[in-house]
Amino acid sequence: MNKKKLITGWVAVAITVIISGIWAYWGATENFHEGWYSESVWENLFMLFFQYLIFAIIFTILAVVILKWKLAGLILHILVAGFCIWFFNRSSFSVIGILIIIPFAILAVLYWFGEPAPRKLAYGLIIGVPLIMILAISIPLGIKVSKRIDTGDLNAQTVVGNDVILTWATRGPGWPDEGVSWAEANDICAHLSEDGSAVMEEEQNIWRLPTVDEAVRSMMLHGINAGGIWDEDTEKAVYETDPDKESPLWDVHSKVIYYWTADTSKQSDKQAYIIVYHGGVYDKPKTDSQDYLSFRAVKNADAP
Repeated sequence: MNKKKLITGWVAVAITVIISGIWAYWGATENFHEGWYSESVWENLFMLFFQYLIFAIIFTILAVVILKWKLAGLILHILVAGFCIWFFNRSSFSVIGILIIIPFAILAVLYWFGEPAPRKLAYGLIIGVPLIMILAISIPLGIKVSKRIDTGDLNAQTVVGNDVILTWATRGPGWPDEGVSWAEANDICAHLSEDGSAVMEEEQNIWRLPTVDEAVRSMMLHGINAGGIWDEDTEKAVYETDPDKESPLWDVHSKVIYYWTADTSKQSDKQAYIIVYHGGVYDKPKTDSQDYLSFRAVKNADAP
């Protein structure tokens, strides 16, 4: 076999394995970070394969096809690249081009002129590496998610935290299952009725967003306070045990994984701090309102 074709072929295989491995790692991790919230196992599996692992699967299939049938694989590469250009036409082309479209073009050329041998080893690496990556990440994270506490109680909850006691709003306008901006969250809180079930015309000023310190001190794991402390100087939250997306503070079956806090970021008055279900604190533009970014109103509660 021509040495140049051999080297070219294995370069193509190496690029495929690296790219599909990266997408497999990202997809499996993100699936259990922001996904896997549906009550339906089938819906969760659908999201896993067709939302989070789709690019790892596409790169793998394209490589297998072009190794087996060069012309069909070349045409398939062109069609998929064209579809991606159309589908992501509103996204940043630089990012999409680097991560998806440009690799498609490069791989199509390399596989067309290359001949990796032995073929069985090439197939094994192309399929095996992303598969092992997916299983190595998904199994432990899947076990962790399966142990989350879900009481199914979406009513208002008085939570005794680490030197803080707050009543967290019931599911409804004060705890929506949809994304809202920081300003919208504050406005809704100010107009919430005393029981948190309705938005009043006049400001009531009973409910509010929790401060970063209050949110961190309220985080829990398996019904036990996580011992969180917010260091304002370093802007870091430290926990005795890492919290999780569980009752009573979080809805296990909601896509929401971030809550707004009341505090504006030190870095810019156009940004505010958010808290993640695992306890992390970050700042986001106050205008953000993605589906996974929402809030849960709180009000002060008397000590039990």
